[in-house]
Amino acid sequence: MALLLQLRTVTGLRGKADRIAKAVFRGLSFYTRVLENCEDEARFDETFRWPVASNIDGNEILEIQVFNYSKVFTNRLIGTFQMVLQKVVEEGQVEVTDTLIDDNNSAIQTSISIEIRYQALDGTVGAWNDKEFLETPSVHSEGEGRYPLETDSLLSSHRQGLDISPGKSTQQSTERSFRSKGKEKTKEHKAGKGVFSAMKLGKTRPSKDDHRKQDEPAVLEAEDLDRKALLQGLEPDTISLASVTAVTTNVSNKRSKPDIKMEPSAGRPMDYQVSITIIEARQLVGLNMDPMVCVEVGEEKKYTSMKESTNCPYYNEYFVFDFHVPPDVMFDKIIKLSVIHSKNLLRSGTLVGSFKMDVGTVYTQPEHQFYHKWAILSDPEDLTAGLKGYLKCDIAVVGKGDNIKTPHKANETEEDDIEGNLLLPDGVPPERQWARFYIKIYRAEGLPRMNTSIMANVKKALIGENKDLVDPYVQVVFAGQKGKTSIQKSSYEPLWNEQIIFTEMFPPLCKRIKIQIRDSDKVNDVAIGTHFIDLRKISNEGDKGFLPTFGPAWVNMYGSTRNYTLMDEHQELNEGLGEGVSFRARLLMSLAVEILDTTNPEINSSTEVQVEQATSVADQNCTGKMEEFFLFGAFLEATMIDRKIGDKPINFEVTIGNYGNQMDGMSKPILQRKKEGGDGNEEESELLQNSSEDEGDEDGEMVSVSSSQPMKPLVTDRNYFHLPYFERKPCIYIKSWWQDQRRRLYNANIMDKIADKLEEGLNDVQEMIKTEKPHPERRLRGVLEELSSGCLHFVTLADKDQHHSSRTRLDRERLKSCMRELENMGQQATTLRSQVKKNTMKDKLKLVQNFLQKLRFLADEPQHTIPDIFIWMMSNNKRIAYARVPSKDILYSIVDEEMGKDCAKVKTIFLKLPGKRGFGPAGWTVQAKMEIYLWLGLNKQRKDFLSGLPCGFEEKKTARGQNLPSFPPISLLYTKKQVFQLRAHMYQARSLFAADSSGLSDPFARVFFISQSQCTEVLNETLCPTWDQLLVFDNVELYGEAHEMRDDPPIIVIEIYDQDTVGKADFMGRTFAKPVVKMSDEQYCPPRFPPQLEYYQIYRGNSTAGDLLAAFELLQIGPGGKSDLPPIDGPMDMDRGPILPVPLGIRPVLSKYRVEVLFWGLRDLKRVNLAQVDRPRVDIECAGKGVQSALIQNYKKNPNFSTLVKWFEVDLPENELLHPPLNIRVVDCRAFGRYTLVGSHAVSSLRKFIYRPPDKKAQHWNMTAKHLNGYLAMTNRAHRSRPTGEIVVNMEPEVPIKKMETMVKLEANSDAVVKLDVSEEEKERKKKKKKGGGGGGEEVEEEEPDDSMLDWWSKYFASIETMKEQLRQQEAAAAEAEEKEEMEMAEEIKLDDSPMKGSKAQAKNKEKSKAPKDDKKKKQQSAPELPEKKNKPRIDELKVFNKELETEFDNFEDWLHTFNLLRGKIGDNDDNATEEERIVGRFKGSICVYKMPLPDDITKEAGYDPSFGMFQGIPSNDPINVLVRVYVVRATDLHPADINGKADPYIAIKLGKTDIKDKENYISKQLNPVFGKSFDIEATFPMESMLTVAVYDWDLVGTDDLIGETKIDLENRYYSKHRATCGVSHTYSIHGYNTWRDPMKPSQILSKLCKDGKVDGPHYGPGGRVKVANRVFTGPTEIEDENGQKKQTDEHLALAVLRHWEDIPWAGCKLVPEHVETRPLLNPDKPGIEQGRLEMWVDMFPMDMPAPGPAIDISPRKPKKYELRVIVWNTDEVILEDDDYFTGEKSSDIFVRGWLKGQQEDKQDTDVHYHSLTGEGNFNWRYIFPFDYLMAEEKIVISKKESMFSWDETEYKIPARLTLQVWDADHFSADDFLGAIELDLNRFPRGAKTSKQCSLEMVTNEAELPMISIFKQKRVKGWWPFVARDENDELEVTGKVEAELHLLTAEEAEKSPAGLARNEPDPLEKPNRPDTSFIWFLNPLKSIKYLICTRYKWLIIKIVLALLLLVMVALFLYSMPGYMVKKLLGA
Repeated sequence: MALLLQLRTVTGLRGKADRIAKAVFRGLSFYTRVLENCEDEARFDETFRWPVASNIDGNEILEIQVFNYSKVFTNRLIGTFQMVLQKVVEEGQVEVTDTLIDDNNSAIQTSISIEIRYQALDGTVGAWNDKEFLETPSVHSEGEGRYPLETDSLLSSHRQGLDISPGKSTQQSTERSFRSKGKEKTKEHKAGKGVFSAMKLGKTRPSKDDHRKQDEPAVLEAEDLDRKALLQGLEPDTISLASVTAVTTNVSNKRSKPDIKMEPSAGRPMDYQVSITIIEARQLVGLNMDPMVCVEVGEEKKYTSMKESTNCPYYNEYFVFDFHVPPDVMFDKIIKLSVIHSKNLLRSGTLVGSFKMDVGTVYTQPEHQFYHKWAILSDPEDLTAGLKGYLKCDIAVVGKGDNIKTPHKANETEEDDIEGNLLLPDGVPPERQWARFYIKIYRAEGLPRMNTSIMANVKKALIGENKDLVDPYVQVVFAGQKGKTSIQKSSYEPLWNEQIIFTEMFPPLCKRIKIQIRDSDKVNDVAIGTHFIDLRKISNEGDKGFLPTFGPAWVNMYGSTRNYTLMDEHQELNEGLGEGVSFRARLLMSLAVEILDTTNPEINSSTEVQVEQATSVADQNCTGKMEEFFLFGAFLEATMIDRKIGDKPINFEVTIGNYGNQMDGMSKPILQRKKEGGDGNEEESELLQNSSEDEGDEDGEMVSVSSSQPMKPLVTDRNYFHLPYFERKPCIYIKSWWQDQRRRLYNANIMDKIADKLEEGLNDVQEMIKTEKPHPERRLRGVLEELSSGCLHFVTLADKDQHHSSRTRLDRERLKSCMRELENMGQQATTLRSQVKKNTMKDKLKLVQNFLQKLRFLADEPQHTIPDIFIWMMSNNKRIAYARVPSKDILYSIVDEEMGKDCAKVKTIFLKLPGKRGFGPAGWTVQAKMEIYLWLGLNKQRKDFLSGLPCGFEEKKTARGQNLPSFPPISLLYTKKQVFQLRAHMYQARSLFAADSSGLSDPFARVFFISQSQCTEVLNETLCPTWDQLLVFDNVELYGEAHEMRDDPPIIVIEIYDQDTVGKADFMGRTFAKPVVKMSDEQYCPPRFPPQLEYYQIYRGNSTAGDLLAAFELLQIGPGGKSDLPPIDGPMDMDRGPILPVPLGIRPVLSKYRVEVLFWGLRDLKRVNLAQVDRPRVDIECAGKGVQSALIQNYKKNPNFSTLVKWFEVDLPENELLHPPLNIRVVDCRAFGRYTLVGSHAVSSLRKFIYRPPDKKAQHWNMTAKHLNGYLAMTNRAHRSRPTGEIVVNMEPEVPIKKMETMVKLEANSDAVVKLDVSEEEKERKKKKKKGGGGGGEEVEEEEPDDSMLDWWSKYFASIETMKEQLRQQEAAAAEAEEKEEMEMAEEIKLDDSPMKGSKAQAKNKEKSKAPKDDKKKKQQSAPELPEKKNKPRIDELKVFNKELETEFDNFEDWLHTFNLLRGKIGDNDDNATEEERIVGRFKGSICVYKMPLPDDITKEAGYDPSFGMFQGIPSNDPINVLVRVYVVRATDLHPADINGKADPYIAIKLGKTDIKDKENYISKQLNPVFGKSFDIEATFPMESMLTVAVYDWDLVGTDDLIGETKIDLENRYYSKHRATCGVSHTYSIHGYNTWRDPMKPSQILSKLCKDGKVDGPHYGPGGRVKVANRVFTGPTEIEDENGQKKQTDEHLALAVLRHWEDIPWAGCKLVPEHVETRPLLNPDKPGIEQGRLEMWVDMFPMDMPAPGPAIDISPRKPKKYELRVIVWNTDEVILEDDDYFTGEKSSDIFVRGWLKGQQEDKQDTDVHYHSLTGEGNFNWRYIFPFDYLMAEEKIVISKKESMFSWDETEYKIPARLTLQVWDADHFSADDFLGAIELDLNRFPRGAKTSKQCSLEMVTNEAELPMISIFKQKRVKGWWPFVARDENDELEVTGKVEAELHLLTAEEAEKSPAGLARNEPDPLEKPNRPDTSFIWFLNPLKSIKYLICTRYKWLIIKIVLALLLLVMVALFLYSMPGYMVKKLLGA
């Protein structure tokens, strides 16, 4: 179904302009090409085609608009034509000529002439013939007109509109002109045929399609180049650098793009490191436990130490696990953290709770880590129990080359908010529930006939029993647990019908379920096939999402080839590692998840895996109806066959599933189908009726032909052979039967196409940005428009699919969610489109990238249907190489969008070696290159399966009874052939791979086209060859129609090799290109010819290996022979013999440039062939010209050059993008004039070294500054208002944190005053002092810290706080911006939608997102702000960089650049030769490139020294002596080096010959050591300029191990203009902790800077002013010395200028501030993985200047000694535990235990208050805890031996927490724990005044209560609650304690001593305890009296009365009978 429009002409136009027309139907618009300069008539003659999915309604409208086209402004509308399609629908074809109407709906003279055709669903309309449709009679159903046979699709538009029958070539030309036209103004940037032609092969997903969908807006096709070049003349801009391979995008119908990456990336092992820090646990459930943590990654376990009797242990232990496995294996490993209690040598301990997550989840986190997060522990044995506690940890997973940025550590307080910092990925709810995963395994089929044991064959021979030799079972692995089904003995088609049940938290933190069919064997079980199910793909977490669900559906398993040898070398493939190379089996299975209701008592609470029987799949319906599929393939070309197999006959085998497999394929699919369908007979008969008559022979079966005939290959050249498929192309065809689930693949295809188009668009945009073409934002807008229309299109197409019958729940849910996602994406794209501006471009591009990832994710269909197709090349019946084609890519559909992207197209594929053989170099050589045509579809739709082949062939059928016409051909015979000449213009290549040990290569290129190949010449020793050579291929014969060749030439393969003197050439990389084609009837003239040079990306395996600059043209040789071809004109006068250079029109235009080189020196040269380098020289070469440096006479003595600057002139292309690289080579001059190459470096882009003269108008500044940075940032600024007035800038001496540097940026030529005031805070502070205690409350006690107390560490910690504050502010700002943007987007979407829809939801979202923010603000406000304000500004700060200083200051290469010299081959397998190892030294120098001649004003500048050229003002490079002072502050997160998971680190420093090892001062068992040391070293630059600071691990025996090291190039720092010798402090003071460190005072530094930079100044004026250049700064002018005397000084002023030196015009740049830098430590054995970080800084002082003062003392703070005295006065309301033996009464024998340091080694107990009946206890007992405390870090420091065997004590830092516990003493059994409280001495709740006011709130609700610190209060008394958990895990108060805490320093404690318990000195009085507290047996009467008197008085009275009564009754009964007798007898 389609609507066709032919737009012929528009006449009666006014004026002369460029015209363009746009046609719109159903929201899909097409543009015509632009007609330039047409006057009254515009002849468009273009045809557009809209495939339509539902019948056209008579009142729909087609609209055509005609515009005047403009490149710059929007197009101006001339008029519109609208037509109702009623007549078209009725008649099918209408021609119309009509006038246009303008905006006001009034007619204008302009008229338009068009023809419209409509091809309706039933195929009856118009000029189309019925052959287009199936041979069965069409049914005309009135309602919706659907295909009678196409049951599952209501969409059936037909593709090849005008094709009549495949073999004839009619009307193809009109087909070609339905090209899609670009939308909007998206065409402008695509100017002339640039170096990047349009068809790109994407870097990441190479297999993109060119859709045959013709509405492809805004993509250029090769034929459009004419149009494009008309738009703009060829500008040099249009040329670009390759980022993607250019293979011109002729969006054509016949060919697909080739895949460029060869090597399979999966399955190759890599290095990984998992580092886990267990910090602490909280709220562990259980009483008085001794917890330890077990950390398990995969199979490895490690344990923390055990902490005694605590529910909140603090560990801070670090564990590292190293792995070397493939990524898939790594990411499936489970990390399990479990807390175990009371484990010892004999007991394994009991599990408290555990937490598990897979490594992949951690790796997908930002920065690959969770930092300081709390894991929720739960008990897998007991599902009903709630949470068992929290564990705080850091988990990081590092692969090679990832660097992890740890957030900076200082004292953390805000992380105690557990709920806000849970260890869960974003989007996972904190309350996870238990769920059951039911995995049902029904049956499998197609298992390979395997049994590897020899015994089986022997058995078979002996007994003759022929059983199936495989005993399969299925194993499912999920979240670290395994489940297995039963074993089905001897069966190739096993039936299980079992379900495996896993119980796991939901959502699980493990992403994949692994399902494996295994063969059970007595010796060892082997995997037959493996499949992974990704849970993210079968569930959706959104609010409209669904739980994981799958099937029942078949999954296909792939693995090793089915050849049954004893040892299978590809067994790994069956385990799921790497890409399977053959079909193994398919398994029918399903998965369902049920969330458990844990409150339900019946529930089975174990999490063991269970296996039970399940019902079989009830209806075949959901797995789909069996259908007969037909696969057709034609081999059009097989070339580039590896020469190893060239001598044997070769054939190709194609398989789909087991069909077509020659070893054990399915021969009689009928049986198969009977088994499947139960009622096979009916089904088959139905199939037969539907199949077309051509199969009407006896058995109704068509024999499949799955492999081509064996042929002997012919030689192409010495590396490759080809098969002689000239005019005769062999075909294969296979019939197979599968469940019909094409819908799944169709939807995936539609999404894939949207994604491919998006990717192509994004590549374009990035290309434009990279090559600086104009208006990339317009292209991005076009891309977004395409995206949104594509998404909406998907929704309408998929909508029809809603009611399809054979669908599983996952199908339905996925469809819904895909439709939602795409609809949403479409809306967002529309919104984004309106927001794309030039400045927002980058951010928006990121967002669009996310769209792409999401689309790719959605398009991946988890439920398989038809297995993939494998093409194997067989040589002598051995399988050699294969290609795997996904079935969806070649699946046919009647609807264009649903078609596979390679269906009915010619695709170039490269065959590769299977499995591990394909790794590394072996896998890079192409085994064979094939052009293959494939078509897969239902057999009944197979009518036009040949439609996409190149035309001009006859079909050859197999001979049969009668030759039936449409039986598939066995081969195609081409009758038409065209002859061409190919010209390959090979200009140059750059950044090639180093293939020789010298680090260079001898490259030549080999060009392959069809079956010919030619080579360029070999250029020796270069990585950037300029071949400048034209290769001519004569008499290239191509088969097919001529015009198809024009759009669809075959691709050219270019391979680059390294020539070796012996042996064969080494492969260096490969790329593809498409030639520009000229037919014999076309002119050789612009715009298409001559072609432009373009960059093609060269690939080697999966990595890029350089670029090739070349152009290719394919010229048809017409009837006149070669004489008609354009002549080859080039500079022929060269003496290159027979080599043709690239002709003039194609080679770049050159101009004269001068290259100046600054030669500074060589560093760190390694030995060459064991000899040391002694007399090196540097050769610089660029484009054939070059210059040599002076010879260094003695490298050891002085490695610097004597002559600094040299230059040479060279012709370079005008276009900077085409500039050749510049080569730097270092040679060593040996005796007798021999030279050896030391190493080389190629500067691939000269752009950063090109000097462009500034405009005449702009001001000139110092040249060096400008040229080297190219950075005339200031000249370009618009000049601000008052050019001469003074701009006043107020600055405070300490910029408080709240302000982010507020500096007004000043103009180059305006004057300004910068005023330094006393800051506001100072004034405030003074006011506060006056007020005294008012308002301050208690806080006033701690006045500003006294200067004597402050030290360097105070400064350091204050700075870290500042840094964290700034980071926080940046994050908040970023979050706010993002939120604002989201709001905007939401608003816009809301405007787009109907007014109600979405607005409510939006409001909700707004509230949601606001809420947490407000909370945070409240929290921040509630925190006591006063003390902060006070401490901060008083302390001078330094700058803490959380990275290396180099990254902050651009490597200090402001004028001196460092070039690494490389040597040696690049390693092929990833592991060995990293770039680091190839470095043999460094060349220091610089380059400046400029166009001749240079403007005079530069050379005429004052002080210009011609011998230095552009490098003016460069210091001398003579040796210089320097004092280097290295300060090492501390190291963090060191990699453990000892088995106990710790290290004993010490510092080692090496500089030149000096080697300092600080081994004595190692720090025992510490991974975060504080070194606090400085080292002085005297060094001579340049000989000793590389400083290495290493951290070693001290070992008692054996050598010490290197943990990690960092290297610093001191020379670059020393000479840098940023002045990195000694950082500039924030303030200037001459005494105290902030003494000025530099021997030069600020004023001296300033005068020197001004002199060097030729800046006027400094001029100090009265009133604290200083003028530098045209800036005036003001500031304080007095300074206090130690004695408080004030002195006048200019230093503050000078310092103010220095701190803002970057604002000084001309010479300004940022000076390095006083700082601490954080450097990563690396270990050469583990390249790329950080082993910890080191905080340090370096000062350098030249020795010829005054000596600097002593080094700053940064030795670690000694902890201060304190004594904490705790008096326990009383307890109250303690719960009563014991029952009295005699009275059964509840009582407790109470005592209180307390401790302070981490463990209980210092625990102290009170005496026992026996027999408390009310829970009251009186103690008056004093504990005394001496401890060492670090005020700055708020930690207690303890040193103790770790075990009896430890060599020395280990220092631990633990939080200062006092623990008090209340216990019940027992004589014989263990004491019972009743409750506890922990008080953090820095912040704990104030005790309650009385016992009554003391409540549980004090523990649970800490946030609200006022907190106090014992270090500030010194003495606190009050009541605190004891708490414990009851049976339901709820906290309850179990008692209250009245205590007094008193903190004294050690000195105070000495002065006023106090005794322990109630002893002297300062004794406490004895407690007044009630008498009962004595033990009853000491004083029984007293106790009894007490008991009786109090409690039981009334009870006893009652008992006595009752006894009396009883006695009376008894006596009465006893005496009654006698008495009666007496009475009766009257005695």
